[in-house]
Amino acid sequence: MQNEHYHRRRPRKKPRYDRLIGVAVVLVLAICALVFLVHTLLKKDTATPTKSATTSQSQKSSAKPKASTTEAKKDKNLPDSKSTDWDLVLVNRDHPKDEMSPDVVQIDNIWVDARISDATEKFLVAAQAINPAEHLISGYRSVAYQTTLYEQYVAQEMAADPSLDREAAEKKVQTYSQPPTKSEHQTGLAIDLSDVDSLNESTTAEQVAAIAPEYGFVLRFPQGGITSTGVDYEDWHFRYVGVANAKYMTEHHLTLEDYIKLLDKK
Repeated sequence: MQNEHYHRRRPRKKPRYDRLIGVAVVLVLAICALVFLVHTLLKKDTATPTKSATTSQSQKSSAKPKASTTEAKKDKNLPDSKSTDWDLVLVNRDHPKDEMSPDVVQIDNIWVDARISDATEKFLVAAQAINPAEHLISGYRSVAYQTTLYEQYVAQEMAADPSLDREAAEKKVQTYSQPPTKSEHQTGLAIDLSDVDSLNESTTAEQVAAIAPEYGFVLRFPQGGITSTGVDYEDWHFRYVGVANAKYMTEHHLTLEDYIKLLDKK
């Protein structure tokens, strides 16, 4: 019979899901590996600076210590002084002081603060070695004496030029003498020293000013210093500030006003 010769159909093969899953797993692992590799490379590029960047950063790092070293050197050269030290007391038209009454001693024909007597004597001897005519003209002045002297100068200027009123006469006087309570002669630390008794007419002023720091003195009103001192050049007016301060001020061309500002910035 026809039915007896019927061939059985082979059963359908079931899909091999296990193989598909295996392939998918391999593919996922491959993608993960690729992502990891790319991430690693990017991270390496970011973490490792270029040679130029490294050099630039290195230069910046090395520049900082250099600046600090220079600043430290400046601080090292600056004397360990304070603006409140007795030998740096500031008296001028902006910083008036009442009578200070220092303990004074006589040197030749003037009086000075006892603490600078030795320095004054040695400075005088050294100046006379340059020019035997060098002599002390003025030293300590009380506020009362300065008042009398100042008024005399004002009267003399008004008598010499009747067109001057008191204000104009005082302005002229203040180019060579200061009002009472505003003159540092009252400190006992200032001296007038010259080979003549006339202001700015000394023949050896430059040489004497050059040796002054060795004895703790500075030329108080140097040329070009009027901006800070308010006083024109005076070749005979010296101020005691101590040897270390005097040398530093002279070397750096500083007036006492400038030097005190520098010390206050420390």
